[in-house]
Amino acid sequence: MSTYRRLLGFLRPHAGRFAGNIAANVVGAALDGIAFLLLIPFLNTLFNQPQAIPTGRGWLTHLLDAVVGALIDPADRMASLGGVILLIIGLVALKNVFLWLGGQFGASLQERITRDLRDAVFRHMQRLPLGWFSRMKTGQVMSRILADTEQAKAVLAEVATRTIQNFAQIVVTIVVLIRMSPRLALLSLVVAPVITAVLQPILRKLRRGHRTLRNEYGEITSVLQEVVSGVRLVKSFRGEPYEDARFTGASGSYTRGMVRITRLSLLSGPLTEVLGTVVAVGVLWIGAREVFGGTLDGGTLITFMVMLMRLLPPLKQLSQAPTTATQSLAAAERLFEVLDEPTETRRDRGTREITTLAEGLAFDGVGFAYEADRPVLADVTFRAPKGSVIALVGSSGAGKSTLVDLIPRFIEPTAGRIAIDGVDTREIRLPSLRALTGIVSQDTVLFNDTVRANIAYGAGDRYTDAQVEAAARASNAHEFIAALPNGYATVLGERGTRLSGGQRQRIAIARALLIDPPILILDEATSALDTENERLVQEAIDRLLAGRTVFVIAHRLSTITHASLILVMDGGRIVERGRHDELLAAGGAYRSEEHTSELQSH
Repeated sequence: MSTYRRLLGFLRPHAGRFAGNIAANVVGAALDGIAFLLLIPFLNTLFNQPQAIPTGRGWLTHLLDAVVGALIDPADRMASLGGVILLIIGLVALKNVFLWLGGQFGASLQERITRDLRDAVFRHMQRLPLGWFSRMKTGQVMSRILADTEQAKAVLAEVATRTIQNFAQIVVTIVVLIRMSPRLALLSLVVAPVITAVLQPILRKLRRGHRTLRNEYGEITSVLQEVVSGVRLVKSFRGEPYEDARFTGASGSYTRGMVRITRLSLLSGPLTEVLGTVVAVGVLWIGAREVFGGTLDGGTLITFMVMLMRLLPPLKQLSQAPTTATQSLAAAERLFEVLDEPTETRRDRGTREITTLAEGLAFDGVGFAYEADRPVLADVTFRAPKGSVIALVGSSGAGKSTLVDLIPRFIEPTAGRIAIDGVDTREIRLPSLRALTGIVSQDTVLFNDTVRANIAYGAGDRYTDAQVEAAARASNAHEFIAALPNGYATVLGERGTRLSGGQRQRIAIARALLIDPPILILDEATSALDTENERLVQEAIDRLLAGRTVFVIAHRLSTITHASLILVMDGGRIVERGRHDELLAAGGAYRSEEHTSELQSH
C-alpha cells in the first residue's frame, strides 16, 4: 500500500471536515470567477463598447446578462461603473468569507490528523518488544514520534488546505477562460504538462534526499539526548570537547544535506514562473491580433489576461506541492516503519490465563542468543519452588539480567523452556504472565508525577489511598513522603530528582508491595546506597520477600546468604549451585574474592 493511501486512512474519521473544506473552497473559487467576469462589462462600458459577456449558453450566462442589464445604463456611464464596482467588491468579500471557512476546516483537519498519527505511533511504539528499543537510539525514537509527525503534517496541509484551494481556483479559472476564448485557453493550458514533465527528475531526487535528511536529524536528537541525560559524566571526565565534536559533526551533516535539498526544491518556483510568463506573453500576442482583426473585444482580452496571470500563483504553488509532499512522505515512511513493526501482542501466541503461583518455576535447558553464533545463555536448568529465593551471582556480562528478563518474556528463549506450574510461559498470555511479576532494579524509574501516582503506577484507580499508604509504610517510605511539601500529592520532578537514591528505591519497593506479585525480581537493588539508606531499603526488602518466589541479582544483599539456591554464572552458564555455606565449603568460583569480599562485609 502506498504511503499516500496509508496517510489517507487517517483522513477517514474526519471526512466531514474534509468535505466542508472542499465545499468552502469551491464556492470561494466560483465567486472569484464570477467577480472577474464582471470586469468585461465594466471595461466595455469604460471603452463605450457592447456589453456582452462571452460565457456561452446556460444559466450562468442568463444570470450575468440579467445582472449586467440591471446595472448598465447607457445614459449614465459613471453610475453603471459604480454599480459594477460595488457588485465586484461584494462578491470578493463573500469569496473571502468562504475561503476563511475553508482555511478553518483545513487547519482543524490537519491538526487532528497529525494528532491521530502521533498517538498511533506512540501507542504502537510502547507495545514493541524490548529488542526493538535496543536497536533504536532514544533520540531516533523521539525524532520519529515528534519531528516526523510534524513533518508529515506538511503533506496534510498541502492536501487539506492549499492544494484544494489552488485546485478549485485553477479549475474555475480554466472553465471561464475556455468559455471566453477556447483558442487562447488551449494555448494557455500547454504550461501544465510542461511543468509536470520538467519537475519529475527533481522530485525523485528530493524524495531520496529528504529520507536521508530525516535520519540525520534523528542523529542530532540522539546526541543531544545522550549529553543531557549524561551531563554529570560529561563534566566529570571533561568530555565537553568530545561531545562538541559529535554534535557539530551531526549538525554539520544535517546542514549540508538541507542545503542540497533546498537548492533543488527552489528550482520548481522559478521554472514554473518562467514557463508561465512565456505562455502568457504568447497569449497576449495572439489575443492582440484577434482584437485588431475584430474577432475579440478589448474588454474580454484584458479580463482574459488578468485571469490568466491570476492563474500563475496557484499553478506555481501547485507545482511546489509535490516538493513539500516529497519531504513529508519521507517522514511518513519512517513513521510507517515503526507502525509496521510487529507488537508483542501480535507476536504473542499465548492462550492461557494464570493468576496465581501454586508450585513454582522451572528452567529446562534454556538458551538465548541475539545472534546464532554468539549465545548469551546456554543450557540453564534449575527449579525455583514457590516461596524460594534464587540468588544469581557472577561477573558483569555473565547473563544474570538476561536470565531474569526471560521470566516476564521481555525476551524469549531461543532454546529450552521456562515453565510456571508446569505451563510453558510462551503458552501464557503476556498480560497474565506480567501480572505475576514485580521488578525492583538498581536504576529506579520514577515519573514526573505525584508520589501516589508513582506508587500506584498504571493502576491508580484500583487502589485506595489507605492501600497506597500501607505499601509506603511497609517500604519505610511513609516518613519522608509525609515530610514532602504536599505529601503523597507532591510532584517528584523528572526521574524523581527531588529524592535521594535510597528514597527512590523505597518508592520502587512500595510500588512492588502494592501490586503484591507472587514472583519478584530484585536487580542489584541496594548497590550504590550508603549504609543508612541500605539498612532502610534492606528492611523494606525483607518485608517484600515474605511469601514470594524471588530472583535476586546482587553482590551486597545480605539476603543472598540466606537464599534457598545460589547460582554462580559465568559466560552464560551455571558453573556452581548450592546454598551459601555449601558453596563456601566447596572452595570454587563462589569463594573467590570477587564474590565473597563484599558478602563478608555484611
